[in-house]
Amino acid sequence: MPLILTPLVAIFLIMLLGAFIQKIRVLPNNTDQCLNLYVYYVALPAIIIAALANTPLDDILQWGFIISLTLAMLISYSLCIIASLIMHPKLHALAAIRALNATFGNTAFIGIPIMILLFPEQQGALTAAAVASLISILLFAIALVSIELHQSKQNHSAMSIITRALSTNPIVIAGIIGIALSSLSFSLFPPIDLMLHQVGSTSSPCALFAIGMVLAKATRQAEPSNTEKIKLSELCAINAVKLILQPLLAYGFLTFFEVSQQLLIMGVILASLPTAASVYLLAQRYQVNTLSSALILLLGTLMSFISLPLIERWLTF
Repeated sequence: MPLILTPLVAIFLIMLLGAFIQKIRVLPNNTDQCLNLYVYYVALPAIIIAALANTPLDDILQWGFIISLTLAMLISYSLCIIASLIMHPKLHALAAIRALNATFGNTAFIGIPIMILLFPEQQGALTAAAVASLISILLFAIALVSIELHQSKQNHSAMSIITRALSTNPIVIAGIIGIALSSLSFSLFPPIDLMLHQVGSTSSPCALFAIGMVLAKATRQAEPSNTEKIKLSELCAINAVKLILQPLLAYGFLTFFEVSQQLLIMGVILASLPTAASVYLLAQRYQVNTLSSALILLLGTLMSFISLPLIERWLTF
């Protein structure tokens, strides 16, 4: 059995448990929101600070790795933007949501637990997931600019939107703190280090449980608007870009920059992850392609049970 199936099945079971609990309504209806806020503002920043602070700066700034994942995401994003605008020239917000669905992988909520389970003894795996999450957030900010500029009634510049999005993002702030501590070779006070690891270790189960609840709610609550038509071809095409094209691009760039074999495997797997639930939440917030985003998230998560083992087998063959 492929090694990656063990963490994938464990991840799926936690998500399934969250969906089941949501269906039977044992917990309050807003539990998923509370868990997401806890993970986003507390648990993930804690594990990112701990991971980066305890990693030498040279191991964090693997420029070949960073540039490769960035280029793979930007190319995939740009292709989807162009394709969507060709079909619907004036719907820029719709194009941004489609492109984000095709590129914004779940490197934080799913990537971190997969890296921990696949590479349990290696600090670099957690660092790779943290760096990939930071890159994804930059892409998220670009999409947010497109949506805000075309939907918001307030007159904000693109730079002010990006600055606001990044400066208030807890994962970005945690990344800056962690990299700063690493660059200063500052050793965390042992009780603080232990506290960060203990709090950070709750990020994976809470995030996965919340994703299951979000999926259960999304498929039940999301209703297509008069202008939103669900097409299977769109769902499959977007997931094909996310689960196939983006990892292939990442592999090509990582090979070109001659990163280590282990870092190459980590990078391609992180690029192969299904769409993050954050995209559905953004679509819901702006009422753009909401139901399609929910179905893309669900279909992509299911398809990854086939694509990820195949990719892992290909990389380790």
